[in-house]
Amino acid sequence: MTGAVSVSSTASADSPVPLSPVTSPLVSRTGRERQRFAGEADAKIRLVAGSIPTRRAESGAWEVLMVTNKHKDSLIFPKGGWETDETAEEAAARESMEEAGVVGRLTPLDEFAFESKMKDGKKTPCKCSVFVMLVTEVMEVWPEGDARSRSWYAPEEAIRNCKHPWMRDALRAWGRTEGLDLADGWTGARVALPGK
Repeated sequence: MTGAVSVSSTASADSPVPLSPVTSPLVSRTGRERQRFAGEADAKIRLVAGSIPTRRAESGAWEVLMVTNKHKDSLIFPKGGWETDETAEEAAARESMEEAGVVGRLTPLDEFAFESKMKDGKKTPCKCSVFVMLVTEVMEVWPEGDARSRSWYAPEEAIRNCKHPWMRDALRAWGRTEGLDLADGWTGARVALPGK
């Protein structure tokens, strides 16, 4: 597949635990020292990367892996800061492994703009490079497994339960590439979130 990035776990004689080439499977990156930004100092845009993890169910239908956000009050797909020592594809692969415990083949989808509310209440403009991940491995233990829950959904259910409009736009864009007509369906109602 041209332009796709593959991330898989490997083991060495020194380490019996499978290791991802982008980071240790048990440690998430933290901090924003290496965060990428675009634009001028007075109009900085935070660059992030993420993926829509997908697989085919036994029936042949698509499924999308969604995770709880850190507050455990909504469902999202994995995304996070794109750092200066990695490509957008590597950032998306790292975030998918850290937040959802999945690895697989990534294919670029598009870029999506949104505003992120910071701890101090201010909003920061962001641009997310979104990839579609065809999941090849689901880890039993992953860096944010104690902080997040994950569950597979039919695409229609994933979009209906996704809180963020820009993520729903990304899900619809992916759906169009697969011939799926995904209506937004967001009602604002609190959804039943997956447990551990």
